[in-house]
Amino acid sequence: MNIRGTLAGLLVLAVVACGGDAGARGDGAADGGVSGAVEIDGSSTVYPITEAVAEEYMLENGGAVRVTVGISGTGGGFKRFCAGETDINDASRAIKPEETEACASVGVEAHEFAVAFDGLSVVVNPDNDWASCLTVAELRSIWEPGSTISNWSQVRGGFPDVPLVLYGPGTDSGTFDYFTEAINGEEDASRSDYTASEDDNVLVQGVAGDRGGLGYFGYAYYEENTDRMKVVGVDNGSGCVTPSPETVNSGEYAPLSRPVFIYVSSTAMERPAVVDFVRYYMENAPALVREVGYIPLPADQYEDNLARIGAVPAAMQ
Repeated sequence: MNIRGTLAGLLVLAVVACGGDAGARGDGAADGGVSGAVEIDGSSTVYPITEAVAEEYMLENGGAVRVTVGISGTGGGFKRFCAGETDINDASRAIKPEETEACASVGVEAHEFAVAFDGLSVVVNPDNDWASCLTVAELRSIWEPGSTISNWSQVRGGFPDVPLVLYGPGTDSGTFDYFTEAINGEEDASRSDYTASEDDNVLVQGVAGDRGGLGYFGYAYYEENTDRMKVVGVDNGSGCVTPSPETVNSGEYAPLSRPVFIYVSSTAMERPAVVDFVRYYMENAPALVREVGYIPLPADQYEDNLARIGAVPAAMQ
């Protein structure tokens, strides 16, 4: 499945499905089945998974339930989610305590479901023939607050005199949160003089178009663009490891392996369309996660998610 190629189709779906509040997303029965709308926003990292699930789900139900998937970053998505504007938030990190409090203040409880493993991928331009592996310390020296490194020759002796141009997620991104904590030791601690975007496709284009470019984003965006960039191995002290389904699943690709999530609001869980979509998500995630370049969870974790869906009251019974 092509990540970029489906964006236009989803924008069309968004136009059809948008334009109302939670009440306008209310469910009804269509020929005895479920109908309505499901509004999703959040992480660009989780977007390819949720987009794939939404696409297959709408094909199977003939469009009786319209699913809209947006990209505003994990943090930006949680702002909409806690305001009751969306039913589900894609998240590339766990919800923060302050976000949980913001949701609770308006009566929204966030139900967490892990959906896949991801390996944050450090990438360079394909013409970069000198950096095949970087240590965590070198990545920190590049990305830490106050860093003045602006040339590859400053990263390591022997690297060429080529301007270093950085691309990375914006501050609303869960990928930004995770990377900064894993590499710099503190969430949100990062230099700010880089090209930032919540849309990973923008970062792909930047690195692909700049010989000295270096960036980071979710594994699926690297997998989708292997002809446009080169992945860099990461040495955490035990040798160089590149991200792959095997190294991410085993935890060998450290410290940049992580689970990713969807969060479903307690209010949305009262609507049959949302319940039906989330159940479909967990039943089909193992195959679709792999199809879009991520790493599925162990089967029992999806089974646990399904059991939790069945345990939630109201429409889920």
